[in-house]
Amino acid sequence: MTEIKQQNTFTVATYNIHACIGTDGHFDPARIAAVIREIDADIIALQEVEHHCVDDLDLLEYLAYQTGHEALAGPTLFRETRHYGNALLTRLPLTSFKHIDLSVDKCEPRGAIEATFDVAGYELQIIATHLGLKPAERRWQVKQLLQLKSQQEAHITCLLGDVNEWLLWGRPLRWLHRHFNEQPHLATFPTRWPIFALDRIWVSPQRCQAELFVHKSNLAQQASDHLPLIARIRI
Repeated sequence: MTEIKQQNTFTVATYNIHACIGTDGHFDPARIAAVIREIDADIIALQEVEHHCVDDLDLLEYLAYQTGHEALAGPTLFRETRHYGNALLTRLPLTSFKHIDLSVDKCEPRGAIEATFDVAGYELQIIATHLGLKPAERRWQVKQLLQLKSQQEAHITCLLGDVNEWLLWGRPLRWLHRHFNEQPHLATFPTRWPIFALDRIWVSPQRCQAELFVHKSNLAQQASDHLPLIARIRI
């Protein structure tokens, strides 16, 4: 927190880790952890997280331990031996946390994590999600997320994650841009030849966003099928 108070900035990121399976088809959690260390963000929203054991350690706990973060799990799909879904890694003090169910009948279960943090005395609301594959599904989910944002009187709100919106003129993106102000379309998928801006970060008020960029290191191009998206936020 000392560094944040001095510089009045902090970093958030969103990263679909593809269950730690890289573009070479290999399961390699250490590679994902190395990319997260490269990002060096204060809060990272993760998608497609498998919650199971690696070397007797839960995968999310492993990533947190390897990167110096605290882990907040938000699984959406529960299985007998492992769970799957969203997560947050954070270095900031948590003040509240809840899981939001965004599941639609006959579709893969989806959800969001809503968490608030104390950032140098300011309240930060984080809404991290991974939206569905069907257009009607995403339209309903975005309405729920915007309603969630409007219910919280935080100093800064950040909505981020894999929104799975391929069409730049689709209604979910138009609604989100209208509510948060339009953001540039920065391609993050697929990693080798990024074409689609599936991963997004919106910040409100917009004047708090100092920078938005894609992390394109050689390691990030191997570790997952998505590249991380990063935002610098000014208090």
